[in-house]
Amino acid sequence: MSNNNSQIINLIENGNRYANSLTEYSRRKTITVNIGDVPMGSDFPIRVQSMTTIDTMDTIGSVEQTIRMVESGCEYVRITAPSVKEAQNLDNIRKELRVRGYSVPLVADIHFTPNAAELAARLVEKVRINPGNYADKKRFETIDYTESSYQAELERIRDKFLPLVNICKEYGTAMRIGTNHGSLSDRILSRYGDTPLGMVESALEFLRICEDENYHNIVLSMKASNTQVMVEAYRLLCRKLNEEGLKPYPLHLGVTEAGEGEDGRIKSAVGIGTLLEDGLGDTVRVSLTEDPELEAPVAKALIDRYSNRKEKSKFIADYSSQLKFDSPINPFQYFRRTTHEVANFGGHNVPRVIADYSQIEVSEHDDLKTIGHYYLPLPDKWTMNDLGADYIYTAQNPAKFMLPMGLKEILDFSVWQEQADKINKFPLFTLETFINSSVKHESLNFLQLTLAELDEKLFSLLKSETKTVLCIYTDNAHAMPELRRFFFELIGNQITIPVVILRQYKNLPESDFQLFSATDCGGLLIDGFGDGILLKMPELSTKLELLTLSKSYNSTAFGILQAARTRMSKTEYISCPSCGRTLFDLQETTAMIRKKTEHLKGVKIGIMGCIVNGPGEMADADYGYVGVGKDKIALYRGQTVVKKSVHSDNAVNELIEIIKEDGVWFEANNE
Repeated sequence: MSNNNSQIINLIENGNRYANSLTEYSRRKTITVNIGDVPMGSDFPIRVQSMTTIDTMDTIGSVEQTIRMVESGCEYVRITAPSVKEAQNLDNIRKELRVRGYSVPLVADIHFTPNAAELAARLVEKVRINPGNYADKKRFETIDYTESSYQAELERIRDKFLPLVNICKEYGTAMRIGTNHGSLSDRILSRYGDTPLGMVESALEFLRICEDENYHNIVLSMKASNTQVMVEAYRLLCRKLNEEGLKPYPLHLGVTEAGEGEDGRIKSAVGIGTLLEDGLGDTVRVSLTEDPELEAPVAKALIDRYSNRKEKSKFIADYSSQLKFDSPINPFQYFRRTTHEVANFGGHNVPRVIADYSQIEVSEHDDLKTIGHYYLPLPDKWTMNDLGADYIYTAQNPAKFMLPMGLKEILDFSVWQEQADKINKFPLFTLETFINSSVKHESLNFLQLTLAELDEKLFSLLKSETKTVLCIYTDNAHAMPELRRFFFELIGNQITIPVVILRQYKNLPESDFQLFSATDCGGLLIDGFGDGILLKMPELSTKLELLTLSKSYNSTAFGILQAARTRMSKTEYISCPSCGRTLFDLQETTAMIRKKTEHLKGVKIGIMGCIVNGPGEMADADYGYVGVGKDKIALYRGQTVVKKSVHSDNAVNELIEIIKEDGVWFEANNE
């Protein structure tokens, strides 16, 4: 495609349209942004980037970490410049990298300090500014603006921002206007509230100034720790750019403060993967509370899934000629699909987790440990943890003993109908057996379906079903959109039957399984679709291998539900990925806080390395732990500081005391 901006055709129009297509993979067309010798945009591969964690004044340390990041797959490297001295040192870092043979474009990360941005724009290939704090000081005040007073504020912003725009034009420097959900200005919050629209308008205020000045070397981002908010904001941004006749700028995708380990990867995949599925995104940064060189392989795994996606996919028929592009739901605001209740599925029930035991003979009590159910011989009772599966699918292998009360069993219909106990076990039907069988469970049946099996006759049947839950699956490489298309059909035909999302992957490393399942299931859950998850395991040779894998699959299913904000089953840690501003060891501190609080189901704790990523960035947190100086921590209840300068040696204990004061604390059950 030509780089001539006038030839860009943006297919997004009014209504609910935000992507080229909801049924086939089609990457959003964008202008090209030149960043050093690594251009960004739809004419080029989706780029990988990350951010250093070394003090920016440590030139050699920053250079060597940057080299490790480049060798791990980073195509851009971002470095914090909180003041003029760090901005100046970017020049030394850049020169040393060039001496060592590395030409990776550098990005200066700026908060609060326009003078640092103006200097950095003369030295490196790109600057990132946060519109929430570039020209504003956050005081958490609600302000009643008139139109004239609001316009005066915009003029003030223009005066502060224009020098940077002119410098970027003169030096050929690119810019990211990067909105963060947690650091919206008081002005934006007063007018638009804490909403995706507020996030979009925060960026557009600055973007309109750039367009007025004929400066277009711009990348946009709408990052949030809440995946629902993040996805909605990016979608809305795409629509708003078109509505205003603005250029289709490239998008930088990321979930802020995703956390560490499995949780961080799953949360990142739910947010980033959902957008990639619809062809949105031109560069990806995965924000993990880990060494930055560990982020690039995760980002690359997410991105590589879309190499030749269109060629690998099976055709998905359009929902209608119009809804090839438009969604029948509101993609900019979360609403859960309306369903009727069947047993503990649908209605107001949380989505359920079904563990795949189709290849495992359930012959011993310990066989259920990996999915959160524990038998205690001495009191002769069962207990379960917060990740206790709701159902097991045993297919052709009925359990050899009575299951605990908190766990139900699903069998293939052919086996279920031979069971003496047809009350406490439930059948899974194929469409053929469902239609032809006169015998069904009196309260709960499962029907496995594909999109291809839907027709008018089946719609009529499903409308009258009050004791059935669907299990929908596909083998299409473009899986999430095909399953979403299934939900569109149910909505269009006013069918309120609950639905379990069934996914199976073959020959995948466990790390990719987490990312891909989080994308496929999480993308549906973000849109309010899905009343349960069943992740089927690959074929393995031994029971031990299967049981070991079952723990990971069960944990992943619960992690997806939590990341999509549809079922909170464990403590959530909103921890920043660390950078040169960080005032303590984030990885060590996060691990210490997790060890002492991970039993507090549903509690959200923000762990921020500095005040930049402080009360604003952890907007969703119930409690916060924020570095404010060397060995000094501020503790928050929500966005209100409770203790301002606690020594780090005692800060975790003080945090626990605040939680206890609120009556939220309870002791861990170590059974």
